[in-house]
Amino acid sequence: MNINPFQTAISQLEDAAKVAGTDLDFIEAIKYPDRYVEVTIPLKMDDGTQKIFQGFRAQHNNARGPYKGGIRFHPQVSLDEVRALSFWMTFKNAVVNVPFGGGKGGIIVDPKELSEGELERLSRGYVKKIYPVIGPSFDVPAPDVNTNGKIMGWMLDEYEKITGTKAPATFTGKSLENGGSQGRTEATGFGGGYVLREVLKEHAVELKDNLTVAIQGFGNVATYFAESTAGLNLKIVALSDSKGGVYSELGIDVAAAEAHKKSTGALRGLAGTTEITNEQLLELPVSILVPAAFENVLTAENAARVKAKVILELANGPTSPEADRLFEQKEIVVIPDILANSGGVATSYYEWYQNMHNESWTKEDVLKKLDALMVAAWKSVHETKVKYKTSYRSAAYIVAINRIEEATK
Repeated sequence: MNINPFQTAISQLEDAAKVAGTDLDFIEAIKYPDRYVEVTIPLKMDDGTQKIFQGFRAQHNNARGPYKGGIRFHPQVSLDEVRALSFWMTFKNAVVNVPFGGGKGGIIVDPKELSEGELERLSRGYVKKIYPVIGPSFDVPAPDVNTNGKIMGWMLDEYEKITGTKAPATFTGKSLENGGSQGRTEATGFGGGYVLREVLKEHAVELKDNLTVAIQGFGNVATYFAESTAGLNLKIVALSDSKGGVYSELGIDVAAAEAHKKSTGALRGLAGTTEITNEQLLELPVSILVPAAFENVLTAENAARVKAKVILELANGPTSPEADRLFEQKEIVVIPDILANSGGVATSYYEWYQNMHNESWTKEDVLKKLDALMVAAWKSVHETKVKYKTSYRSAAYIVAINRIEEATK
């Protein structure tokens, strides 16, 4: 089933607006990006030939501050995807109450097929095309799928060369030597862990003891999420990556799984586990399911077979509107992406702030601030859920809508 992520985003917004009785003219006005750019990037390959790559940057809304959002390098990047992701960034920033709007960018490319030199030239070529519409007070990109601090460093260097300015706050997610923030690497996973801690306090009666967890996606976010939940008495019984998953009823040692994947390139073959597919992982009889990979993995096709009591969305847009409705009927608690995975953008704000004010905070300071911010976001969403007798997703959107509307006025 081919699900348009932008239509999913619009559907989620409309559902929340109905619950809250929000002015429909305002909702129509914030559905679509303020602008988006589509660029072509000629790249000279190592063998002397030239290839043309297609890139995008969507700027959704800046009522609350500069546009903010990552840049992904992936073969499946599309205009609809970056529009949807920029939309979610607007609402994510509003939910955690940092002064940013929403943006997103990407290039249609498989970076695994490029040499490091080709990757650097492509990164710099992208900046050459979008530099007029980014900047520390206008649009602040960051890493996303298949991009990292090194790539942000190349992009920042190119931007500063073109503009003739020293502007480290133009990009976040940079390496520490380029002005990055302590704690940024851990932030999305840790933020999800902080939210789950609060969720477990609220739903302790329904969940009881012997909590088991299945995590789909075993990248940076999932590993730090697992680390952040070490004190919550959880047993991680399933993990997966793009090549498949592993399961053990007795629990999986995350550090051992990380070491195995590093040495072999995949989770498959991890000692003491059984191989499962990504699809099977989603349907395991666990307490908590954590989709931490790509969008649209929970759909009308498999939602009825999901057995978890709590779904914590660390991926962007993993649940279709049809699946959401089924989960509500089954009384499955869904903690939405715009709350659960917003720790990354919250810490991007801390990085931007440090760059803008020439400050440098310790990792302990950053994570302490992040913990307080995520708890405050959780409380505002939970209180809104209770007030409107609605889902956590609609409650998160209502919190965001109210903040965006206030800033717009």
